[in-house]
Amino acid sequence: MGKFSERLSARMEESGSLLCVGLDPAPDLVFEDEPVGAGDPLFEWGRQVISQTHRFVCAFKPNLAFYEARGSGGIASLERIMEYLGSEHPGIPVIGDAKRADIGTTSEAYARFLFDRLGFDAVTLSPWLGRDALQPFLDRGERGCVILCRTSNPGADDLQTLEVGGELLWQRVARMVAEEWNSLGNCLLVMGATRPEDLRTARELVGDMTFLVPGVGPQGGRLEEVLEAGLNPDGRGLIINSSRGVTTSSDMAGAASQMAAAINTARRIR
Repeated sequence: MGKFSERLSARMEESGSLLCVGLDPAPDLVFEDEPVGAGDPLFEWGRQVISQTHRFVCAFKPNLAFYEARGSGGIASLERIMEYLGSEHPGIPVIGDAKRADIGTTSEAYARFLFDRLGFDAVTLSPWLGRDALQPFLDRGERGCVILCRTSNPGADDLQTLEVGGELLWQRVARMVAEEWNSLGNCLLVMGATRPEDLRTARELVGDMTFLVPGVGPQGGRLEEVLEAGLNPDGRGLIINSSRGVTTSSDMAGAASQMAAAINTARRIR
């Protein structure tokens, strides 16, 4: 399989892209009232998104909530999507947007489900319970641990900007991940696009670590500002996520192509 960081780097090189497309089948995108068994609309929707956009992406990112909300059928559809990606596009890493963390055997069970059963190359995780809660994930050196740090939602400042020992809480998280939790080199950070000044600070704190960046476009993040603040010296270090900005388009291939091109244009003029 190889390490997630190596697979991601190889895919970025192959595709020439930093774009990640979110496979998030919200109720208004997929037939919510139609039984999943009737042609498996969740899988068919995912297959269409993948087939139209795969040329333009460095990764895909399913959000588990939209599949779990459909019960066992939704999970079965996600498993089919993962099998499809593995057979048709094995070079594209897949990030499970799960935001998991718990203690002891519970976290171990989460890791087995997400990595071994569903087959994700990386998963999003919450740092709130501390390192021991994430250890079953951190120990998987070949997989990516994408840890929530500075998010783009309006309520983020409720906790993330509290001062702790002379630094903001989100900065403590970033530094702790980089200096203590990343011993196997498999950690990434979630950094929202709506706060480019914090992206710049995070880059100074953690060096070349890769950031998963949601929030460009409809949520208010500006692509040029994100790239200026967050790219590492190699012109990478960012996974720019777009979900509805691509998947609600009548021409998903065109939308993905345009976004990937806009990212590369901004990278060149940086």
